[in-house]
Amino acid sequence: MLVFNTTYTMPNADARNFVIWAHQSYIPQATDGGLLTKARLLRVLSHKDEETECFSLQFDVESSAVLHQWYSKTGCKLNDEMMKLFDKRIVGFSTILEEIVGD
Repeated sequence: MLVFNTTYTMPNADARNFVIWAHQSYIPQATDGGLLTKARLLRVLSHKDEETECFSLQFDVESSAVLHQWYSKTGCKLNDEMMKLFDKRIVGFSTILEEIVGD
């Protein structure tokens, strides 16, 4: 099992709208096909400054092949939607994590 993590930074003025959009639109669409599961939206506290907010959006995914399938089918569309809503005010980078020890 892998964790697909994307960390986003945005101006404080966009943070509330991002959280609402992620909760009501992005996460339901991202998990709809069952390829991504166990969605988590977390606030990043270690990189906080006065003008921006930082969030980590995480999903469990079976493999990098499944993640590629999801991105081709759904992820690219969601990224386009996010850019239309937030333009260049939001910046993100993705990482794929492998769980070594869990519950």
